[in-house]
Amino acid sequence: MTAETLARSGPLQQLTDRLAELPRTVQVVPESFVAMIDLRLDPAGAAGSDVVSYLGVDLPTTPSTWVETDAVRVIWLGPDEWLVTSLSRTPQDLEAGLRDAVHGRGAVVDVSGQRTALRLAGEHARDVLSAGCAIDLHPRFFRRGAAVQTLLGLASVVLLALDDTGTSYHILVRSSFAEYLARWLLDAAIEHSDS
Repeated sequence: MTAETLARSGPLQQLTDRLAELPRTVQVVPESFVAMIDLRLDPAGAAGSDVVSYLGVDLPTTPSTWVETDAVRVIWLGPDEWLVTSLSRTPQDLEAGLRDAVHGRGAVVDVSGQRTALRLAGEHARDVLSAGCAIDLHPRFFRRGAAVQTLLGLASVVLLALDDTGTSYHILVRSSFAEYLARWLLDAAIEHSDS
């Protein structure tokens, strides 16, 4: 059996049925495998320009933000560090393209297996997050385009706001903590199951 014939599975496969039973007011949906590349470079240098040309979007330089195109999402992690994610490109293709663009003037590392992606949505999504997160998630402050590295229910996550209403979020969690976090979200959602 070769690697090409193996079916991909995530750390949350055993919780799929329980997550699907959540009410519409709080939906937790594991995303399919997401390509994730850690990118480090000087955004003002030639490598930064070449990466922008390759990705088709400027690297966000404002702390705690993200930008996207139809093919990629770029999350600011630090002054010279971004997480580039894609649902449509393979990790190998995304990494190779970024390596060509960087051309030895920075670092490009495939970290796709490191994190699991979850989508949290519904009218009580912000309430669920607020039960285990110290960030002010009010849409006045945490709206579409915002991204933070924080703790959620004692798990380290990258949290992205996907809308301006506090009803849609993207959560990236270390794969080794994914089951713990999913169970925590299930428990936190129980309070809103009758809403």
